[in-house]
Amino acid sequence: MFDLFGSFSSTMGIDLGTANTLVYTKENGIIVREPSVVAINKMTGKVLAVGSAAKRMIGRTPDYLETIRPLRDGVIADFDMAQVMLHAFIKKALRGRSFSHPYIVISVPSGVTAVERRAVIDAATEAGAREAFLIEEPIAAALGAGMPVREATGNMIVDVGGGTTEVAVISMGNIVLSRTIRVGGDRIDEALVQYIKRKYNLLIGLPMAESLKIEIGTLQENQHPATMDVRGIDLVEGLPKTLTLNQNQILPAMVEPVREIIDLVKTTLEQTPPELASDIMDRGIVMTGGTALLRNLDRILARETGMPVLVAEDALSCVVLGTGKASRNINSFRRTQLQLPAGSDK
Repeated sequence: MFDLFGSFSSTMGIDLGTANTLVYTKENGIIVREPSVVAINKMTGKVLAVGSAAKRMIGRTPDYLETIRPLRDGVIADFDMAQVMLHAFIKKALRGRSFSHPYIVISVPSGVTAVERRAVIDAATEAGAREAFLIEEPIAAALGAGMPVREATGNMIVDVGGGTTEVAVISMGNIVLSRTIRVGGDRIDEALVQYIKRKYNLLIGLPMAESLKIEIGTLQENQHPATMDVRGIDLVEGLPKTLTLNQNQILPAMVEPVREIIDLVKTTLEQTPPELASDIMDRGIVMTGGTALLRNLDRILARETGMPVLVAEDALSCVVLGTGKASRNINSFRRTQLQLPAGSDK
């Protein structure tokens, strides 16, 4: 990038997610894919681990250690820890080139406030960015999924992340209509914890709930359901216990949060102009985000909306790939932030 920013600068795109943070560089592609978690010593304030190493400590730390998730529902909840986390991931992406201060494009939910946007920019610049720019997550997700967002036709993207679900109708490079709810994979994990506690008197942690969701979670009953051993604390005896659950047994726990996601999509479709709705019927709804991979979510959504529903090829990475595409057009972001740079969908 010598011609634009000087020999010691680089550009990168960051998907700053509630559950995971991904970093993309033009030279190396997705170079960081880590949980958005920081572990600290509460007595000294010293940061002990960031990312995967910190996540492994969740539920396993003594009282003086704390694991923190700096983002909640898609926005920064702990500015200092978000800064620490970003600094660690940026440093890792730069492979030790500490003298390099990159230009960064970061995705944010479309419904965030001006204060929340400012917090993201400040956290990135404090973490070492030369300059930080924002792009709305639906635009980034659509770019990463390879959707023809600059055409004068309607495209619907449903990005289901850890903390939020965003539904947007995009045409001619802009968001025509968008809706956001702070419901995603985390809400499903929490629902599983509460359901198993109530139904089976077993207290499990959020990491176990997440594993249960990923390994056997489904939204349709199966005649031959897969099973998984679930470990927790028996609330009657107060002792460790292992319980074998199958897909059908945990299905009721996921219905309510998923229903909120489906209702959001249906509401957005009802408010979509007829011409764009017709385009969406032809092209289909595209789903991105980690929770889009939940078994049969696409089928349930297609049945409920009457629209074709497609899960993007690399649903987990679409947002960061979109920020990477946008980062190649940094100069456009200087002129107009939070709008799609010309030609960036190509």
